[in-house]
Amino acid sequence: MHLRWGPRRRSPRLLARGGGLDLISDLPDDLLLLVLAGLPCVSAAARTEVLSRRWRSLWARLGQIVFSDVPFHSLEAVLRRLPRPIPVLSLLEIRFPNERLPWPIPEEHLVDAASVNSLLRAAARLEPEEFEFELPANLLDGPLIVDLPCFHRATSILLDLHPVGVILRVPAGVEFPALEELHLWACTVDIDALLSCSPRLRTLCLSNVYSDSDDDLVVSATVAVSSTSLQELVLCQTDWMDGVNIVAPVLKQLTVSFSMEPTSIFVLAPMAEMVSWRCCYLEVPIVFGVWRLEQVTLQTAATPGQLPSLHIHASANSIFVCEEETFMHEMEKHMIAEFSVLELHLETNGHVFGALAFHVLRMNRLCSARRKLKVILQRSSVKEGCSCSPHCPCESTGWRSQTISLTGIEEVEINGCGGDDHEIDFMKLILECAPMLKKIIAVRWGLIK
Repeated sequence: MHLRWGPRRRSPRLLARGGGLDLISDLPDDLLLLVLAGLPCVSAAARTEVLSRRWRSLWARLGQIVFSDVPFHSLEAVLRRLPRPIPVLSLLEIRFPNERLPWPIPEEHLVDAASVNSLLRAAARLEPEEFEFELPANLLDGPLIVDLPCFHRATSILLDLHPVGVILRVPAGVEFPALEELHLWACTVDIDALLSCSPRLRTLCLSNVYSDSDDDLVVSATVAVSSTSLQELVLCQTDWMDGVNIVAPVLKQLTVSFSMEPTSIFVLAPMAEMVSWRCCYLEVPIVFGVWRLEQVTLQTAATPGQLPSLHIHASANSIFVCEEETFMHEMEKHMIAEFSVLELHLETNGHVFGALAFHVLRMNRLCSARRKLKVILQRSSVKEGCSCSPHCPCESTGWRSQTISLTGIEEVEINGCGGDDHEIDFMKLILECAPMLKKIIAVRWGLIK
C-alpha cells in the first residue's frame, strides 16, 4: 500500500485522526534532496518512493550517493536504475554489509573477478568526481585480478581491496586526466603505469601495496614511486618488504611507516618540508652489545619553532653478539632529511648506556647534525641501579675514556637519571667533548636539577 502525500484535501475521518495538510509535498526538490542526503545509505533514500509519487526516483538525483547496506550481487542492478543522462555526481561510495552466511559460504554468494570488474565498469559510467570502493573480504573467492576502468572526471579515488591477493591492473588506454588524490589499500599494482596515466596526481597514499611491473605478474617486494607531480606521499607497510625507492623532486610532504625493516632505502625528495618517518624492528634483531634496536623515527618540524629530530629507541633485554657495523648502517639509512635534535629512548634494565650513546654520537651523519641531545631513560617504578657485572658487554668498549667531537651540541637533557656513577661519568664526558654546550637539564624522578 502506498501512502500518498499531496495537496488533495483529507477526508473528515483522516482529519479527525490528526492528519492535517501535507506541507512536505509543497517543498522544492532541492530541500527534499537535502532530507535524502542525510540518510546513511542510498538504499534508505530509495525506499522513500513508497511515501508518494513526489519522491519517486528523487534519490537518483542526489549529488552524493553512498551504498553501505546493499548486497554485492544486487548493487549493479541498482546502479542501472540511475537516470540517463547521468547527473553530476560529486561522490560515489560503495561499501558492503557484513552478511551472516552459513559456512562454507554458498557458491552463489561468492565474489569473483568478473563480477568485481563489471561493477567497477558500471560505477565508472556514472563519472563521479570522488569514488570510494571497498571489497567485501568475507565473500571473496580467492585471489583476484581486477582491471581498473577509466574514471574521466574523478579527482579522488579510494580503493580498499583487503589483503586477499588482489592484483590491480591498468589496461592500455586507461587514463585519469583529472585525478589529484589516490588511496590504495592491500593490492599489487604497476605503480609506474598508474602514475603515468595520472598526470595531475598530487597526493598518493599506499597501504600494504606492492609493485608489479611486468606482464608475468611477478611481484616485487620493493615499493618504488617515481613522479614529477607528487606533492604528498603516504606509505604504510605492515607486511614484509625488501626496500623503498622514492624519487619525487617536487614532493613537499612525506609520511612513511614500516612494521618490518626494508633492506634498502633510497629517497630523493629535495623539496620535502614535512617528513614523518617511522620504522619498527620486529623480526630481524639489529644489535650492539646488549642493546637491541627497536624503532627509528625521523620527524621534521610539525609546528613553528619545533626542531627536526631523530629518535632512536633501543632496549637492553639480553646479551646479543655485538654487530657494530650493522647497527650503525641500519640507523644511517633512515637519515633521509636534516635534523637538529637527537633523542635516545633507552630501556636500560639495569645496564650502562654510555657505550651505546657514544657509539651513536660518533656516527658521521650525526656529528654535524645535532644542536640538542636528549636521553630518555625508561625505568621501572622501583629505582634500579646498575645490576650488570664488570665484564658485561655494555661496559666492554671502554667508553669512559673515549673522546669525540660534539662541537654542534648546545643543549643536553637526561630524563630519568638515577644519580649512578656511570651516569655521572657520561655527563663528564659530554662536558669535555661539547665546547659549545650552553644548557644541561637532568630530570631525576620528576625533579629538575
